[in-house]
Amino acid sequence: MKNLKYILILVIATTFSGCNVYNFTGTGTIDAKTFQVNFFQNNADLIEPGIDRQFTLALQDLIMNQTNLNLVSNSGDLTYEGEIVDYRITPMTATADQQAAQNRLTIRVNVRFTNKKKETDDFEKGFEFYYDFAGTSLPTGSVLNTAITTIFERITQDIFNESLAKW
Repeated sequence: MKNLKYILILVIATTFSGCNVYNFTGTGTIDAKTFQVNFFQNNADLIEPGIDRQFTLALQDLIMNQTNLNLVSNSGDLTYEGEIVDYRITPMTATADQQAAQNRLTIRVNVRFTNKKKETDDFEKGFEFYYDFAGTSLPTGSVLNTAITTIFERITQDIFNESLAKW
């Protein structure tokens, strides 16, 4: 009976000590306290006004919502910087009368990530995603807003996974 008590205490202690290694966002323990996201300039050949600010804010929001890191304007332990390098609309399928039946909006972002606490985590990498829409629609208004929101959600999550979740 006495041994059973010690085994039970050992199992409980092991269970609770394992909880600090994993959290629900998929990141392990992060030794950084602060992060900064520098403005992502739009250097694409085709410019859509405002997406640079929209992307910068989307990345900031994702990191703030999925970690306990504090956002700072300079000297962050983690730094995200880069630029939007491609914004293009291409026809994907055609109809019998040679008109676009489906178009694709593709956005590519180049990211430089710096971790002052662990320099082996630093990287420079491109992230890209797309959104398909009907060939009869123009990439304006709600179609454009949905496309950009969908693309930025995927790209920012990919950046988060690469830099912090290590997936």
